[in-house]
Amino acid sequence: MTPSHALSAASSRAALLTLLTAMLAACSGGDAAFEMPPAEVAVARVVERDVTRWYGFSGRFVPIEAVEVRPRAGGYIAQVHFTDGADVEAGALLFTIDDREYRAALEAARADLARAVSRRDTAKVEAERTTKLAAAKAASAEELEQRSAEARQAEADVRAAEARVRQAELNLEFTRVRSPISGRVSDARVRVGNLVGPGEPVLTTVVALDPIDVAFQADERVYLATRDAARSGDAGAPVARVGLSTEDGFPHAGELVFVDNALDPMSGTVRARARLANPARLFSPGLFARVRLMGGAPARALLVHPQAIQTDQDRKYVFIVGEGNRAERRDLVLGPEVDGLRVVESGLAAADRVVVVGVRRIFFPGMALNPREVPMDRPDTPPHTAAAAASAATGG
Repeated sequence: MTPSHALSAASSRAALLTLLTAMLAACSGGDAAFEMPPAEVAVARVVERDVTRWYGFSGRFVPIEAVEVRPRAGGYIAQVHFTDGADVEAGALLFTIDDREYRAALEAARADLARAVSRRDTAKVEAERTTKLAAAKAASAEELEQRSAEARQAEADVRAAEARVRQAELNLEFTRVRSPISGRVSDARVRVGNLVGPGEPVLTTVVALDPIDVAFQADERVYLATRDAARSGDAGAPVARVGLSTEDGFPHAGELVFVDNALDPMSGTVRARARLANPARLFSPGLFARVRLMGGAPARALLVHPQAIQTDQDRKYVFIVGEGNRAERRDLVLGPEVDGLRVVESGLAAADRVVVVGVRRIFFPGMALNPREVPMDRPDTPPHTAAAAASAATGG
């Protein structure tokens, strides 16, 4: 240990011994009660103004639509028509499956249809001729019924053949694998020459990017606010502001589009999504996002600097300058942070002066204070600057 460190440690021990001796003397009932010197602290008056309350959450970007592109016809991949990672429109051709087998099946189905049509026409003519003969008593009723049944059967055969043609046309169409949505395509999971079957494997994926959602877990305040807005008939979606992890503040605007119908009883949160326009493809699924939701119309509120707020287990509190410049503890119920200050729901009055610098010098409530005024939004203002600002504000 260096001489300076030894001297500092010795001074600290001496000061502590002096404090303990004085406290023991006060407790022993001596004539002169010991009182610690006033603590030098900086205080600021509680700020009162109209604020728009915001609630902050963390979330991830998720696509509004995401599709796994799978084949609906079996065969060998003949061609890949897109560039990996490109933007595609709905209906864009992505893959071609070898279609020769399907073209042959379509031709066969059309030939079957032609034969069925020919048989139907013949059966219809025979039924009409037999009807005339039966009217002239030249054909029996049994023969007429047989010819009519054959005509009806031929008509049904035509409809069945038409259905087989439509099925063959669909199978041929399925050899052209198209994007079901507009968005950004992933890479091709299979290449030319690979054999695929109906439904397997996944050929690629497509995600919609504009607009895009931010999914996050909101708390009861958001759930209750949206419920109350729905009951009051307010059709406007709550405003959301979003910022990326590398950005300052919340530069991107969106709106709350979804709040789930129940809270998770384990976490006390509810699933929610905010939606943003994304024409420049600035946001991609999976990116981390910081979300702020507006908590309603501007309202009068009291605010203090977060530096003044202390923690005692599960309670938050501040010290204020009470009567006779004595420290008084005030337990608080806090709201969201607004412009660098924290909203105080309850626990303070507008006229209170809160200790913002030197809180650690206050060892117990009732301790004497020697306060100096500083602005609430700039608690670390030097004494001379704070005094000049106060003098200017009062016209001194």
